[in-house]
Amino acid sequence: VHSNNDFQIVAVPAYPQWIKSSVFYQIFPDRFAKSKDSHPIPEWAEQREWNELPRGRSKYTGRELYGGDLKGVEQHLDYVSDLGVNGIYFTPFFPARSNHRYDASSFDHVDPILGGNKAMFSLVTAANKRKIRLLGDLTSNHCGAGHPWLAKAIKDKKSKERGYFYWDKSVKHGYVGWWDLASLPKLNFNSSALRKAMYEGKNSIVKKWLTPKYGMSGWRIDVGNMTGRLGADDLHDEVMHGIRKSMDESKPDAWLVAENGDFIASDLNGLGWHGAMNYQGFMRPVWNWVNKNSSIGGGFQGLPFAMPKINGRQLVESMSQFSAAIPWRSLVASMVLLDSHDTARMRTVVLGDKAVHLSAMALMLSYPGVPSIFAGDEIGLEGAWGEDGRRTINWEDRSAWDHEFLAEIKQLVEIRRHRDGLINGGLRWLAIEDDYVAYLRESRKESILVFISRKEITAALDLKPYGYAIKETLYGQSAQGSKVVIDSKTATQAVWVVESSQKRMG
Repeated sequence: VHSNNDFQIVAVPAYPQWIKSSVFYQIFPDRFAKSKDSHPIPEWAEQREWNELPRGRSKYTGRELYGGDLKGVEQHLDYVSDLGVNGIYFTPFFPARSNHRYDASSFDHVDPILGGNKAMFSLVTAANKRKIRLLGDLTSNHCGAGHPWLAKAIKDKKSKERGYFYWDKSVKHGYVGWWDLASLPKLNFNSSALRKAMYEGKNSIVKKWLTPKYGMSGWRIDVGNMTGRLGADDLHDEVMHGIRKSMDESKPDAWLVAENGDFIASDLNGLGWHGAMNYQGFMRPVWNWVNKNSSIGGGFQGLPFAMPKINGRQLVESMSQFSAAIPWRSLVASMVLLDSHDTARMRTVVLGDKAVHLSAMALMLSYPGVPSIFAGDEIGLEGAWGEDGRRTINWEDRSAWDHEFLAEIKQLVEIRRHRDGLINGGLRWLAIEDDYVAYLRESRKESILVFISRKEITAALDLKPYGYAIKETLYGQSAQGSKVVIDSKTATQAVWVVESSQKRMG
């Protein structure tokens, strides 16, 4: 890492401490679980049977409705708890004109299709009993074309809502949409009334959902890098800091994490977002290291070509360039993920290779940050792109589930949540080769050694130069002493507790 890209220190309040021992589970509400309750079906929706595959890239994108709801989530909370996670990240639950709900028709209540506020209140109570925190998803960059704000703004040019948007007579619909989409009118934070409604006011959207009644423990901000920005109009920092200030005032231990597919170092100086979804410094490098599927393109990575194939040295270099540019606390407060509702599924990225998939999961669950498992990854769900990856979970017939993989993930989640080295430890790379890496997570209480390979391997690790010897095997190949030989016919993973070799000799 070059010295001019080495962040030093910040002197502002840190992230909420509870996130350090948290593992989140991402749920796309329409596809996770469906209760027997009946809900209104909107005109825009194309109803699908629960176990049908999404039709994907077509006129149906965003319109296919499977009927998952919050009661369905509540009915499967024991499954979520048994997995070992202690947080659920929900993609939007507000009313909208799509299955993904990133085009909110209101920020004031839960979509009736999901069961409305009553279902959310019940879910919050049930989650609290299991000590599971909930993370909401807010589109501060835009709302939906069905939002009353827009209707009022179009009807009354003198209304305060008129100032909530950008207007452009050269486009058919008359207002500026995000990516020129009429369905996503861009919000204009020059409006003090909008700032008050969104985050400054006592009963603002940001604050309301963080109250005990509504139960959110934080926000994930959709397209955080675009919020407050349009051409030369740049209010991004003001809005970002305003959202953070609002959350600090109303719920000081709330977590604020933003989506950003680009280089986000300037936003992670400790004053705004606590962290980001770590696409750049984790997901992309890991995909490029383990990818075996030539049909997976680089579109989500912002690349006009297929994903590059990199070796272990390039993997670590990419990760280090990102982590060095931001405060350590921002790395720790960022979401670590292998995939999401916007990407292909990792099982498809590795062409169904369970061992490689497990290596990627072990890396995610031992790397600094807050791990997030996209619902279904733990049982081997596949998907070649975002919409295709939003498949339903078959709860009635579990014969297609990868039960062995699920058992391994439970072990890794347990280790991640309860070992101090992974909760509070730093990061030191011990071995970096084309096909494997090994690293130390060292805290004041313990030191953890992690080994990850992407293929069959014979490797030797010498811990003597680091003054360590293996004390205990937490996961994978059992080992002792200061020298370890790993010989595996597949990609492999191991997690050990190490201690001072001098202490061991004594």
